[in-house]
Formats: sequence, structure tokens, C-alpha cells
Amino acid sequence: MVFILGLLALIFPRLLIIVLWLFTDWFDKVIGNILYLLLGLIFVPVGTLWYGFVMHYMGGAWDALAVVGMVIALAIDFGAFNSSRKYRR
Repeated sequence: MVFILGLLALIFPRLLIIVLWLFTDWFDKVIGNILYLLLGLIFVPVGTLWYGFVMHYMGGAWDALAVVGMVIALAIDFGAFNSSRKYRR
């Protein structure tokens, strides 16, 4: 089940954020302001999911694994923007 959610997070991160926000209280405790969630949904969805994972399951401890995971998540987010712009031309 965790593997399927992880795969869905990489394929459809925005959809997963919306589903988690609507049907669970996963982001209520993690991100206090709805504006931050909307900005994360628009600009860095995989980074937002990773931030929620770290704050929810790892207790907010930003150790080496959490930082490396955030760097990878941001690379996925910003890499997706660059690759889509390259193929549009």
C-alpha cells in the first residue's frame, strides 16, 4: 500500500495533495495556513508532500535523510518544469 501511494505521489502529486487534504487531516496538523498548502500545490507539489511526510511521520526532525529527501523532491519538482518547457519547443 505504501509503495502504491509513493508511486501515485510521483505520478500525480497534485491529485494526492487534494485527496489527502479533502479526506484526511494529514495537512491540518502539518501546515497551519491554507495559503501555504495552495502555494505548495501550485509550485512544488512533491516538496509539499515530502514536507508533510517529514512533519507527520518523522516528528518534524530534519535529519540528513529528511534534507536529502527534500533536495530530491525539489529536484523532481523543478526538473519537471524544465523538461516540459524543453519539449514544448
